[in-house]
Order: sequence, then C-alpha cells, then structure tokens
Amino acid sequence: MATLPTYFVSHGGGPWPWMKEQTGTAYDRLAASLQAMRRENGDAVRAVLVVTSHWEAPRFLFSSGAAPGMIYDYGGFPPHTYQIRYPAPGEPALAGQAARLLAAAGIDAELDPERGFDHGTFSMLYPAYPEAGMPVVQMSLRRDLDPAAHIAAGRALRPLRDAGVLIVGSGLSFHNLRQFGPAGKAASHAFDAWLQHTLLALAPAEREAALLRWSEAPQARAAHPREEHLIPLMVALGAAEEEAAACVYHEDDFFGSLAVSSFRFGAS
Repeated sequence: MATLPTYFVSHGGGPWPWMKEQTGTAYDRLAASLQAMRRENGDAVRAVLVVTSHWEAPRFLFSSGAAPGMIYDYGGFPPHTYQIRYPAPGEPALAGQAARLLAAAGIDAELDPERGFDHGTFSMLYPAYPEAGMPVVQMSLRRDLDPAAHIAAGRALRPLRDAGVLIVGSGLSFHNLRQFGPAGKAASHAFDAWLQHTLLALAPAEREAALLRWSEAPQARAAHPREEHLIPLMVALGAAEEEAAACVYHEDDFFGSLAVSSFRFGAS
C-alpha cells in the first residue's frame, strides 16, 4: 500500500459549500483544491483523519462513534445551513488505533464516542467526498496549543499513512476575524510569505525549528491572534517531518484581499 501524503488545508468560512447562492465564485479555487486532494490520492485512501481547529480538549481526543452527528459551530448563517447533514461513517477501530499510537509515544489520548462533525470537518470534506461515504475520524487539538506537542503527536501518527489513512489538518493560514477583509491584507500577505518560505524552502530541521517559533514571524499575531487555526499544520508536518512540502492552494485575493494557502507534505 502506498504511503499517503499529509495536508494542511485552509477550510474556508462556515458552511460555505452550501451557500453558493450567497458566495458565488468566491470559493471555487478552494473547492477545486479539495477535489484535487481526493483525485491525487484516489483509491489509496480508506479513511480520513481530520485534525480540526474547532475542537480543543485538555488531552488529545479522537472521535470514536460509528455514526457521528452534526455540530453547527457557527452563527449568523442562512437557516438551511443548520439543517445540513454530512452522514459519513466514523471508524471506531481507527480512532482506537490512533489513540494507542499516541499512548505508545507517551502522549495522553482518549476516545470520545459522542463527538459529532464540526464545520472544520464537514465543510472541508464535502467538496472532496460529497457522497459522504469515506470513513472519518476527528482529532482534537490539545488546549495548550503547544506546537512541539502537536508535532510530536503527528510524528506518533506517522504509521497511519502506510495504512490508507489520509491525515488532514483543517484550519486556516490567516484567521483574524476582526480583519477578515481589506484590513487584513498586509498581515495575511506578510505571514503567508513567511509560511511559504518556511515550508517550501527550508530544510526539514530548520523548517520545524521555525514553526516552533511561529509567533516570531512577520505579522504572526495579526494573522493569528489565537493560533488554533494554525496548529493543525503542526500535526500534518509532524507526520511527514522529513518530507518535502508543496503549496496546493493559494489565493492573494481571498475575500478581495487576503492571502491564504494550503500545503501537502510528501508525494501525492
């Protein structure tokens, strides 16, 4: 079985795949990149492990229900977006395997059989797997948002890549909702330029060291006042820390002015 790459994806805003009437073409390039993620990996994928920026806990948790429900963790959207169903199956065995891999590495992890799909998962997966047939397990962030801990967790999960599990960190490369528009242009472009250089140009050891100090990057705290939408990147990188990165999605004018990107680690 082929070794799958890992991804850090910018997952867009709210339930955007179900808002074409409101958003027009604004998400077309993002949707195309998510469709390409499926196409590039094809039948090698048997399940997806989503590291979601919308779930935090004192320790790493894995959703272990066989039929996860829905979590509408957004506000102010059209009424129909609170009726969305994304009925992908869970995979309790994979959740258990992932938790055991972390435990074997000395990292505290538990299962959560009640956790439903949040929009960092279902909005991101719908363009790639609209039929909702691919088994999905969600992984929480650890509430301390420590980059080193999340890189270590990714490193522990590395064997899943050889077993048909696509590891996807779901966040956003720029996440300052108070400046989500023209006010965020300078910060998003400066931080994105740093991220591109760090991930694409540096050697693996230098890349990891730079990410551990991400808050020292240009406009880092303007781009991420709180870093929960960046930290899924650390897990994706940790699971492929010696492998080359590629930018698989980029816009310089998202919402008219923002720079946003997604990345792949390892060959597709």
